[in-house]
Amino acid sequence: MSACCEHDHGPPPSAVDHVYRRVLWIALAVNAAMFAVEIVAGLTAGSAALKADALDFFADAANYAISLFAISLAGAWTSRAALLKGGCMAAFGIYVLGDTALKLASGAVPEPLTMGVVGVVALAANGGVAALLYRHRAGDANRRSVWLCSRNDAIGNVAVLLAASGVFASGTGWPDFIVAAVMAMLALTSARSIILHALQELRHRPLSASAD
Repeated sequence: MSACCEHDHGPPPSAVDHVYRRVLWIALAVNAAMFAVEIVAGLTAGSAALKADALDFFADAANYAISLFAISLAGAWTSRAALLKGGCMAAFGIYVLGDTALKLASGAVPEPLTMGVVGVVALAANGGVAALLYRHRAGDANRRSVWLCSRNDAIGNVAVLLAASGVFASGTGWPDFIVAAVMAMLALTSARSIILHALQELRHRPLSASAD
């Protein structure tokens, strides 16, 4: 028996799923709202890092929606949902790298005050979501992908604040470009982890599970 089966204490799986579903709805609402805020702020401030973070919020909102759908699924379908989310994260990373390259070529300098204010608001939002999701970080690839999304968001917000400080201190856009590129690479690394985990689950499921 696996280690998770050796303890009968705690709430039944149905109760855990109910709590998890409620947390996902909260995370979905927060991420959708912050996407709207950051995409406007990113365009106004001319910040690649803010736009990268905004697109991350959008990708996560979509991922939480997929996760809510996946809760009612069984067998291989949960792993397939994780594959879809991993693909979304990879697409986000590739887009941000391209957008950052264009910003670098233009030599534009973003507005640091807007970056800093929005970065603080985003960090508070993501910190709250990450705290809610922390207890659900273990489990299948689908749940792990949700935790990785929330963790990456919080890291990304700290990075945006560092970029804002760097732009203010240097008067150049380089800190913004570097942070956007790092966020893109983080998304690609997490996407790889999610996809590999999901593929491993699919390989080890019995053939009958594919028909669930």
